[in-house]
Amino acid sequence: MVQAVEKFLESMVGYLWGLPTVVLLVGGGIYFTLMLGLIQIRGLGHAVNVVKGKYDDPNDPGEISHFNALCTALSATVGLGNIAGVAVAIKMGGPGATFWMVLAGLIGMATKYSECTLAVMYREVDSNGRVLGGPMYYIEKGLGPAFKPLAMFFSVCCVFAAFGAANMFQSNQVAAIMTSSFGIDPIITGLVLAVLTGVVIIGGIKRIGAVAGKLVPLMGLSYVVACLAILLMFLDDVPNAIGQIFSGAFSGTAATGGFAGAVVAEVLKQGVRRAAFSNEAGIGSAPIAHAAAKTDEAVREGVVALLEPLIDTVLICTMTALVIGVTGVWTGPLTGVELTAAALDAGVPGLGSYFIPIAVSLFAYSTMISWSYYGEQSINYIFGEKGIIPYKMVFCLAIVVGAVWKISPVLNFSDSMLALMIIPNMLAIILLTPKLKEETKSYFKKLDSGDFDRS
Repeated sequence: MVQAVEKFLESMVGYLWGLPTVVLLVGGGIYFTLMLGLIQIRGLGHAVNVVKGKYDDPNDPGEISHFNALCTALSATVGLGNIAGVAVAIKMGGPGATFWMVLAGLIGMATKYSECTLAVMYREVDSNGRVLGGPMYYIEKGLGPAFKPLAMFFSVCCVFAAFGAANMFQSNQVAAIMTSSFGIDPIITGLVLAVLTGVVIIGGIKRIGAVAGKLVPLMGLSYVVACLAILLMFLDDVPNAIGQIFSGAFSGTAATGGFAGAVVAEVLKQGVRRAAFSNEAGIGSAPIAHAAAKTDEAVREGVVALLEPLIDTVLICTMTALVIGVTGVWTGPLTGVELTAAALDAGVPGLGSYFIPIAVSLFAYSTMISWSYYGEQSINYIFGEKGIIPYKMVFCLAIVVGAVWKISPVLNFSDSMLALMIIPNMLAIILLTPKLKEETKSYFKKLDSGDFDRS
């Protein structure tokens, strides 16, 4: 019976993350790109100015700054997907998967802008001054009370995803790599992670944002520098690695078997799937963090959000893919974290063996603290404030359980929940696009006329 359930869950996650999901994410992203006038391009420069604090006003409603909102969302996405997920995509789909991953990231910028703008447009503030926002709120308030069951469905899926892929899987991977690299008992790793997570999440979004604001720039920059060092050492091989990415996107590789429609479809699916896991555009998680930003202009936070896929997928994931490509280790037997570590070791012996465990631990920790907030907001939507403290206690306990338990069925189930979150979220964004377009047009008209300039 257990084996039958595991096989069913494995089949379910494969189906839910199949081509229909790819079409929904990519097709939706293209639709938002066209409807919003290439927002990825015209909003990019403004996004940088907003993050730098040019438009910050301490009197604006909200709980955290634009920068901390960006870092909180990035801390949930910059993680194992950038290190292990990219390696898996290349192993299964060849270097060409990187092309589709980057393209999906660029398209996903419009999706991320759309969902996070809507999150601020339809957010609420409770009696304690806490901001409540995310897809569940713009589904119910934007589409009407008749859609509340869809909002509840999203929230339930979000809670399950928070406990699985964003909690137990993270602690399990950290425990595994700490055991193999340094001989640390998994239970010790789990307990340390649980305590460190509990200390942060007990303070709510303000403390999570403050920690993420320091942790994300540090870990992201360190990883990029490590990758750049390897690429400089293999500089002559970079053009060939880039060539493999472009040629493999349309012809397959030795890893996937030669040219055939099914092969290219697999390469595309792997690229888009890993992009979605990496930057979460369309899943609906990041809008929960961005809803808490201190701003009275929804579009202003939306343009901040479009930076996430650019940083997470286009920059960091591409760095990982190029390092794997130039070192040539992807043709060997390794996959996942071990493949990325081997690629770094190929340039600087010991770099992957020691740097990757530390990077994985920091990335996983940041994912857990941010996703704890996503689950908390979903619990609050379902049960109200009374469910928050019990949720946080169980969340920390699950970290310990994940570190020592076989979690394949849990991971497949939570990955399925991630995929199911996409359906109500993307449906709501598509239906609310006319309002989103109107809000976007109004904001940029005021921006161009200098209404937001400060003396």
